[in-house]
Amino acid sequence: MVFTTRASASTANSAPGARYRRLWLAALLSLVSTSALAEGFFITGIHTRLQDNVYRLDANIDYRLSDDALDALNNGVPLTFQVEIEIQRKRRWWLDAVVATLQQRYQLRFHALSHQYQVHNINSGAFYSFHTLEGALENLGDLNDFPLLDRQLVEEGEAYEVLLHVELDIEALPSPLRPLAYITPAWRLNSDWYTWSLIP
Repeated sequence: MVFTTRASASTANSAPGARYRRLWLAALLSLVSTSALAEGFFITGIHTRLQDNVYRLDANIDYRLSDDALDALNNGVPLTFQVEIEIQRKRRWWLDAVVATLQQRYQLRFHALSHQYQVHNINSGAFYSFHTLEGALENLGDLNDFPLLDRQLVEEGEAYEVLLHVELDIEALPSPLRPLAYITPAWRLNSDWYTWSLIP
C-alpha cells in the first residue's frame, strides 16, 4: 500500500497539467528575462588608433529601445543620447588619474509628415535623415573616427584606459514626461562602462 501511494504521488506530479504548468512558468520566466535583455545599450566593440598625432576612436553601440521609449519617439517626443568617454592613466599606488573627459550628444526624432527618423549630432550640428528606425539607430551606433586625445597628452611607458558609457538623457525629455521616466525602469536605458587599453 505504501508503494502504491508513492507511485500515485509521482504520477500526479508528472501529469500533463502539472507538466504544462511548469513549462508555462519556465517560458514566462524566459520571456521576462529575454525582454529585460532586449532593452538597453550595448557597446559591442571599441578600437583606438593613432593618426596625425591624434588618437581616434571607433566603436559600435547597439541601441535597443524599450516599448515606452519607442511609443514616445513615434508620437513626436525626441530622445537624446549621451556618449561619455573618459581617458585614465593607470597608477599602481593611487587612484587612476583622469587625463581627459569627452561628451557627445545625439538627438533622435521622428517626423510624422515626412515619415522619417532624423539624427542630430548636437555637438557638430549635423543632421541625417532615414526612412527606417533601424537605419537611424545603426547610424547612431556607428561611432567612427572620433578624435579622442592628442598624442602630446600621453607619456611613453605609462598605461592608459579608455572608458565608454552611453545613456538616454532623461533630463532632456519634455518636462511632463520626466517624473514618469524617473520612476519607470523602461526609461532608464544605458550601457555598462566599457574599458579599453590605450597603448602609447
